[in-house]
Amino acid sequence: MTGLSISRSCRCVGLSQAAYYREPVPADIRDADIITALNEVVEERSNRGFWKYFKILRRRGYRWNHKRVHRVYCSMRLNKPRRAKKRLPKRERQPLIVPTGPNRVWSADFVSDALYCGRRFRAFNVIDDFNREGIHIEIDTSLTAMRLIRIFEQIKGEHGLPETLRVDNGYRRSQVFLHKH
Repeated sequence: MTGLSISRSCRCVGLSQAAYYREPVPADIRDADIITALNEVVEERSNRGFWKYFKILRRRGYRWNHKRVHRVYCSMRLNKPRRAKKRLPKRERQPLIVPTGPNRVWSADFVSDALYCGRRFRAFNVIDDFNREGIHIEIDTSLTAMRLIRIFEQIKGEHGLPETLRVDNGYRRSQVFLHKH
């Protein structure tokens, strides 16, 4: 025995006297109402995350602290891993084709800008890589896939199609080989 009083011993270790005298209650008994409520919500909707469940519990009138509910949620092993970002497969780098004449290699790309009033627009450019001739420029606020098909049908009638169409997909360049009909 050290001779310290209970109040002084509790003060030294940072424990309240009420906690010293209170008997510890097992977590499964202390959190039984939270466990029951979470089980009900999970049975109704099994594929939700913690915050959705917590908001549902709040709407039902339960006022538990979110940290306490999260501790019980994790102890029940309901937490799901975060969804990983879907990665695109790596593409093989291809050397750039140097065109030997006109209408052999074209490049196609989108450019966007805004007017003074703030309205945005996009431009679709098709350029011949041999002589840097602008084959076609289409400008509008919305350029759909069907519209691009119509543009290439129009270009096919006027110029024919190239052997290779070079397009820029984000940070990588890819080459599309067109078949002349």
